[in-house]
Amino acid sequence: MAEVLVFHHGHGLTAGVLELAEQLRGAGHTVHAPDLFEGHVFSSLEEGVGYVEKVGFGTLIARGAAAAEGLPAELVHLGFSLGVLLARKLAQTRPGAKGALLLEACLPVSEFGGAWPQDVPVQVHGMDADPFFSGEGDVDAARALVGTAADGELFLYPGDRHLFTDSSLPSYDEHAAALATHRVLGFRDRTT
Repeated sequence: MAEVLVFHHGHGLTAGVLELAEQLRGAGHTVHAPDLFEGHVFSSLEEGVGYVEKVGFGTLIARGAAAAEGLPAELVHLGFSLGVLLARKLAQTRPGAKGALLLEACLPVSEFGGAWPQDVPVQVHGMDADPFFSGEGDVDAARALVGTAADGELFLYPGDRHLFTDSSLPSYDEHAAALATHRVLGFRDRTT
């Protein structure tokens, strides 16, 4: 089984993020889900982004790096939306990563310098009409990433919801989230 480091989205460490972490644990994985917002959970994404702007992206990145310290190098890094920034950074720059699971966001490979490590499998999940994922270029970055990775997959789901995988938010899409979770759980076969 894999050891997974889960980074939450801009609402904070919600019940929906913790639910996916529990599903991974139930499948036999060791899961770490740090609270990068130090107990703050926001009802709107705008409030969460405001919090990030207040504390600074540098602080958030430092909190993510600190969460990985002391953990084995052989981690699968999972990020939800904003958390993709941290998952991508660690998967791409921290030697030993076993994989990356990127939910509802993606950044260009060049964001962290260099190429994607060929021994690190990656899955990207997003909705095809999500104004953030499809409208802000993330889907193009995802296509480029999976095109350069030796083992990369992009899964597009019909719909326009952002954070469709979080069961505690109004944007949750039960059918698409169940399929995404099934695919995330199947990812372990390539990381063990």
